Amino acid sequence: MIKDLWLVGIGTGSPVHLTLEGRSALRDAAAILLPRKGPGKDDLATLRASLLASTGSGAAVLPFDMPVRDESLPYLERVERWHDEIAEIWQQTLRETTVDGPVALMVWGDPGLYDSTLRIAQRLTPVPALRVVPGITALQALTAAHAVPFNTIDGAVTITTGQQLRENGMPVGSSSVFVMLDGQCSFRQARTDDCYIWWGAFLGMPEQVTLAGPVSETADQIVALRAAERARHGWIMDTYLLRRPG
Repeated sequence: MIKDLWLVGIGTGSPVHLTLEGRSALRDAAAILLPRKGPGKDDLATLRASLLASTGSGAAVLPFDMPVRDESLPYLERVERWHDEIAEIWQQTLRETTVDGPVALMVWGDPGLYDSTLRIAQRLTPVPALRVVPGITALQALTAAHAVPFNTIDGAVTITTGQQLRENGMPVGSSSVFVMLDGQCSFRQARTDDCYIWWGAFLGMPEQVTLAGPVSETADQIVALRAAERARHGWIMDTYLLRRPG
């Protein structure tokens, strides 16, 4: 069984977002777990493969197929079961390899921010020694793309999900609210018409698109652009920042 598992943050898609530590880790790893996400998402695996090739790594590649979440289940149960299935696939893939040495997994953005790779790794038996290599997050890429600061002066920052925004509205006391994992464009439903929005998709990639402006004026444009980009690529990763005036 593999004793060492390295989770390497690879940023948001740009090869230059891979840090020197990340490059070194991928070169030093004996093998790389490489997820395949099915039809329409081949470019994600291709991008991971090109990032790996750019490091000069000679690591063995261990491909595995990602399971599909059961959308009929309640959200938390659906995610828990999905994580169990992924862990079992990792377990089987690692059990079958003859590689001797650390295994790495390339993680979009940073392994510690709204990513479940660490939680899935804890399901392995036995749990390997984990090393985390931090990466550039979508939130950093978003504020950089729009050339805006991450926070206001002495202002609190909240990072939340689209579901939380829909159910609870804008967090009280936060001047900057970053929203992730929002396939429903929840800024249309959460009384944010008085907010300014900075939105971006495919951040850090050649396909990057951004929009910004008052929610009341730009919401429909964002929804239309998001739908068009998703149809074009077959998938989309996006995030946005909300701020109220003052």
